[in-house]
Amino acid sequence: MEQQKNRVRAEVKLPLILIHTPFGLEFFDKVAKSRAAKVYADFNTYFMPIITALAIFLIIGSLMVLFANSAARQGVASVGPTANLLIPGLNPYLPITYGWAALVITIIIHEAGHGIVARVYNIRVDSTGIVLFLGIPIGAFVNIERDELNRATLRQKSAVLTAGPLNNMILAGVSLLALFAVVSTLTPLPPNPNAPQFGVMVVSVNPGSLAESIGMEPQSVIQSVDGHQVKALEDLGNLLRSNLGKTVDIMWIDKASNAVTKSVTLPSAVEPGKGILGVGVTVLSPDPQAVLDRYRGAFGQNPLALLLPPTMQQGAVPYSDLMAPKYESSVLGVAFAPIANMLFWLWFINFNVGIFNALPIGPLDGGQLYGSLIEKKAKSKALAKNANMLLTLVMVAIVAASILLPYVPF
Repeated sequence: MEQQKNRVRAEVKLPLILIHTPFGLEFFDKVAKSRAAKVYADFNTYFMPIITALAIFLIIGSLMVLFANSAARQGVASVGPTANLLIPGLNPYLPITYGWAALVITIIIHEAGHGIVARVYNIRVDSTGIVLFLGIPIGAFVNIERDELNRATLRQKSAVLTAGPLNNMILAGVSLLALFAVVSTLTPLPPNPNAPQFGVMVVSVNPGSLAESIGMEPQSVIQSVDGHQVKALEDLGNLLRSNLGKTVDIMWIDKASNAVTKSVTLPSAVEPGKGILGVGVTVLSPDPQAVLDRYRGAFGQNPLALLLPPTMQQGAVPYSDLMAPKYESSVLGVAFAPIANMLFWLWFINFNVGIFNALPIGPLDGGQLYGSLIEKKAKSKALAKNANMLLTLVMVAIVAASILLPYVPF
């Protein structure tokens, strides 16, 4: 079937702007004619329920942990609700460079899956495009002709809708395997004899925090508060809490090895679970070999544990900003860290986009597929509509609970 060749045009749906383009349509046609595309379309048909089951399992699991563990609730609450957004710049733990690069690749792979499989079944693709929110690109789309998609068989529609999430899960798996290959080449470097011998390492400084106001930066080593040495993580918290409402001197070694002392007035009280300085800290010198061994072991024992970003667990990830200078790669030398970080964010973002889109929520890929399945099985359109709406509402409620629960007082 001949593709409709649209010119570039804008569609305004405030606060969103959709830019429709013809780019990629000929590519979809060319790939769809290949034997590999036809095999893939047949192969992927039944994978959506598997991805959906994994997504629901993870969400229910996180809810159970949050219900049972107050420390987990406090930890999630301290991160803030924006950490649930896969938007670099809004999510404080999603780096701008790696985040945007991985997000763009993720969206292209996702939408290309839909477009190519649609063309395998001669379902028209009218346009491709990007989605802008307040002028910022936040997504992309493939505009498949809805009437033709609705006239397709349920099996064909399943293949088209599954292709996006499954593409993401495949790329996530490939990226994770490549990350394991990079980490497998690492060996610890000899320790730096000039490194501070005691203190706690700052791995992050929250915007607007007391630490930021006195010029403390990541990779600083806090050594004393009010003249008392800080030798362990608990020392820092105990010294700060015992001096609430007072002005104290804090001394640290900055990343250039300079000793810095600043006076700061601590708040008279802090909310439970909230920090005082507004910093993330770790032990001064995590054993590089132990960190490497634990991280390698996670690939075989529990790969889902590797979803915790290196920006949130600096002392436990060998390619984080804190730990990367302690290793070298037998293949990549000291240049391994950017490659490892890029692979991690490809794994992380593709996995999350894949499972999210498989959820049975109305406009998502999973929601559309399960809605079609309900419509086929239901005795009337009204019953199908109501059942689909109920399924969407239940799933939205579960997702909302997993996001809001940390902020609900128990």
